[in-house]
Amino acid sequence: MGKDLRRLDLASTTLLLLWLGMALGFAGLMAPVLFATIPSKDLAGRAAGAMVARLDWAAWVAFGGALALSYGGRWLQEIGDGLPIGPLRLWSAAALVALLFTFSSTFLATPKLHELRAQMRAPVESLAAEDAQLIAYRKIHGLSTQFFVIRLVLATALVWGIGRLPQGAEKATEATPV
Repeated sequence: MGKDLRRLDLASTTLLLLWLGMALGFAGLMAPVLFATIPSKDLAGRAAGAMVARLDWAAWVAFGGALALSYGGRWLQEIGDGLPIGPLRLWSAAALVALLFTFSSTFLATPKLHELRAQMRAPVESLAAEDAQLIAYRKIHGLSTQFFVIRLVLATALVWGIGRLPQGAEKATEATPV
């Protein structure tokens, strides 16, 4: 059982690290290059928004896959251990929170940004700072950015936490709640 769990954990870690690498590559490389090289902030924002939408779908695979892989082999063992909060429960709660933020980004923030952008009568950079649509757009964009950063932190914590999950019956009794 322990060897199988390690393989599943390795697959979970790989999914999370792939998404984390894509997300950091976007945030640290792609977005700054887009906004530095494309003369229109509106066009750069549209390109960045398309990339964020794809990152959201990749996040579903990474967080959902990691939860299914690392949780699946352990859930019965965790239920029977008698601990109120064990490492698996904490890890799976973090994965579920990451999925909640992914849901919020995919189905709430991103569609609202697209809706606001479609209603704008001019490119973003040409709107006056007090324009109501621009204010609403910036508010939702800020929320979307916060969702993104929270998911980066959660992905990092989940990768770290995989190594602390019980590896089998012999480790389940040794695991101490955090």
